[in-house]
Amino acid sequence: MSRFATGRVGGAADEVRNSKALEQGIRVGLVSYGVVHLLIGWLALQLAWTHHSGAANSTGALRALSGDPLGSVLLWVVGLGLVALVIWQGGEAIWGYREDDGAKRMLHRVTSGVRAVIYGVLAFSAFRIVTGSGQGGSSSSDSLTSQVMKMTGGQLLVGLIGLIIVAVGIALVVRGITKAFTKRLGPRATSGTSGNVVVRLGQAGYAAKGVSLGVVGALFVWAAWTFDPKKAGGLDAALQTLLNQAYGAWLLTLVALGIACFGFYCFAWARDPRL
Repeated sequence: MSRFATGRVGGAADEVRNSKALEQGIRVGLVSYGVVHLLIGWLALQLAWTHHSGAANSTGALRALSGDPLGSVLLWVVGLGLVALVIWQGGEAIWGYREDDGAKRMLHRVTSGVRAVIYGVLAFSAFRIVTGSGQGGSSSSDSLTSQVMKMTGGQLLVGLIGLIIVAVGIALVVRGITKAFTKRLGPRATSGTSGNVVVRLGQAGYAAKGVSLGVVGALFVWAAWTFDPKKAGGLDAALQTLLNQAYGAWLLTLVALGIACFGFYCFAWARDPRL
């Protein structure tokens, strides 16, 4: 592609990214993302102290939202807001970070691509639930893991996926400790006394998400090591694993509160996102 054509594509991308409609959609999406995390935190607290049988994960959170009298409307709003986040991060993955060079730009674009996939999966789940096609139980992760393990080198692949998930979890914890997430916030979100609260919420939220994701990765590694797909699992299985440890209810409570903190952080992020 010529430099002129590249410039035209980049200019068109900037027009889309800077549109007021997309900006408002991103704000709605971030609030929706925060609501999902608040519900996950609430479900995790119920799991810790009442042994609630509902899934303490994003799907369980969306189904809990559907139980509200205005559940259908809320799910449509959440789903459309998440679609705006997909457009935002998808655009960043393709055209963004032009101020960076080489490997740094590629890393940022890959990270935005991963975020776009995560938001897309959540949006798809919201639409499935609101249209009634997602009411039946979802397929268990152990069945998918068992299929992968049957492939040549599948056991090694599952273990590698687990190690990658653990690495991402560690990266989230580091992001929380170093406050690197503040680069994604506008100046209003981090200024003054309220800004200090936002930063603390982000630190607690990223740390909790990192811990829970690290446990998910560890479950995959353990499943590969023992050649037992049933030992793998998602967020719900990770929280259940924490609950089964010594002082598990208190440990799970800390993680649940941290996940809820991330939800509140998303509200502040929505107020002044750095686009």
